[in-house]
Amino acid sequence: MQRPKVVWLIPAAALLLLLVPAAAGATPTNAPAVAAAHAGGGAVFTMTNAVAGNAVLAFRYGPTGALVPAGSFPTHGTGTGASLADQGALALASGDRYLLVVNAGDNTVTVFAVHPVPPGPLLSFVDRVSSHGSTPVSLAVHGPFVYVLNAGNATRAGDIAGFLLADQGLLLPLPGSRQPLSAATPTGPAEVAFDPAGTALVVTEESTGEIDVYPVSARGIAQPPVTTASNGSVPYGFAFTPRGTLVVSDAGSGALSSYAVASNGTLTVVSGTVPDGQLAPCWVAIAGGHWAFTSNAHSGTIGTYAVARNGALTLVNATSATTGPADTDLAIGGPSGQYLFVLDVGAPQVQEFRIGAGGTLTPLYAVYSLPPATEGLAAY
Repeated sequence: MQRPKVVWLIPAAALLLLLVPAAAGATPTNAPAVAAAHAGGGAVFTMTNAVAGNAVLAFRYGPTGALVPAGSFPTHGTGTGASLADQGALALASGDRYLLVVNAGDNTVTVFAVHPVPPGPLLSFVDRVSSHGSTPVSLAVHGPFVYVLNAGNATRAGDIAGFLLADQGLLLPLPGSRQPLSAATPTGPAEVAFDPAGTALVVTEESTGEIDVYPVSARGIAQPPVTTASNGSVPYGFAFTPRGTLVVSDAGSGALSSYAVASNGTLTVVSGTVPDGQLAPCWVAIAGGHWAFTSNAHSGTIGTYAVARNGALTLVNATSATTGPADTDLAIGGPSGQYLFVLDVGAPQVQEFRIGAGGTLTPLYAVYSLPPATEGLAAY
């Protein structure tokens, strides 16, 4: 089979035509499309991150939540075979109609179309493009806009680069969207994500202890970053509440912190360094706007925090669940967001928990014997 070509360039005129409706507030997502995407139940995705060839591992689940293998789908790119120390290596877009995946080994991003209704394949390959940087580790999506976080390497600085997710799932580069991280030297960036309004992008840097905020224009173009020292030590994974509060894991402090994000990119601490008494909380997921979960990678536990309307954090339970070894990525799924999925890279396996009243977690199902370099989670 011929290897799919990496897309590098697009005519400026075609890009301009695509940008005009996006600037007017158009989006590829709508209510009927979202309903159709969920008609066949839910799905969970992770990736092998294999040097010999990256692939997405997919699992379906129905009303009971039972996970059923749904295939392995080559990305036509390569992984690194080692942890990316990231959150957001896979991302769903356009009402869960597309799945985007980083290929950190060859500096590309792959797009799949999602086909939720059996009996056909769950995913089909659509596109693979350059990440416009080195070592892509995380993806951010808001409407038609996609940003890639490139971690960089010893000879090439890290950055973020923007794309437009156009019709049929093609990724088109956004001219003028590339922006640097806080320093030209390696910064250990962990995640990039949009705020709920799509007016700001946030990047956490583990090595520098900085949080970068990029104001975003109406056309989806990121502006130069406003860099703020993290309140806690080693800012890692994060998530936004529906009201726009930024909840960040402080891996070195064993805590979570929360921030208000201003339109000019400044951060204001709401709750500073609220510990859970566990080791290396690194990933964060928000459920229902009320509960923040963090995976304590060196403790094998999940901690639960309550999030107030103003974004203040209160520890509810430091050990809401016990996981397999080295629990890392988290994802929320289910039609009402009732499931928490956890990737335990030390096993490696994916576990599923039901989210109950008060943020409680009840273990349900798991899938085992995943490839040793398995990385990332996305779910609907």
